Amino acid sequence: MAQLTILRHGETEWSRSGRHTGRTDIPLTPAGEEQARAAGKLLAGQRFALVLASPLQRARETAALAGLAGAEPEPDLMEWDYGGYEGLTTPQIRETVPDWYLWRDGIVPGDPEHPGEQAAEVGARVDRVLARVRPVLAGGDDVALVAHGHVLRVLTARWLGLPPADGRLFALATAGVSTLGYEHGFPVMTGWNERG
Repeated sequence: MAQLTILRHGETEWSRSGRHTGRTDIPLTPAGEEQARAAGKLLAGQRFALVLASPLQRARETAALAGLAGAEPEPDLMEWDYGGYEGLTTPQIRETVPDWYLWRDGIVPGDPEHPGEQAAEVGARVDRVLARVRPVLAGGDDVALVAHGHVLRVLTARWLGLPPADGRLFALATAGVSTLGYEHGFPVMTGWNERG
């Protein structure tokens, strides 16, 4: 049966330091470029009828370096909008919001200029992506998505029929390659977080 391959972008300066990187458009580090090439080795020989990527450069660069040139930009695959938490680490956020946990608490409201997104909003975006790829998969063709850690974790939860916040259950390393598919007609995870 057809499968959905998801690839998280390679390392950036911010991912290496644990900074929340939502909409800030930063490039891969040299190590991230190598990670993307290594992911490409895992994907070698696979044919995808559809390849979608976040329009942010770290995802586009990863797609190209992994051999997925010509990936179509998909805005709904952009990373979680962290609002006023953009660029901050979890310890920095916890200085003002003790015990904060993204998956439980989301983005604390209060910054009208940078409100960010809640898990349900990210879930609605990935539901649109899944609605777009399911007919391709049903036709027997494979699909690849190249995006970001948190949005792909939410997408995995939604693929499995779980609430968006259950994306917390699926840690995903930079340039991690995962596969989602079907067993007896039901959505399952067929591979997770493989690294080249």
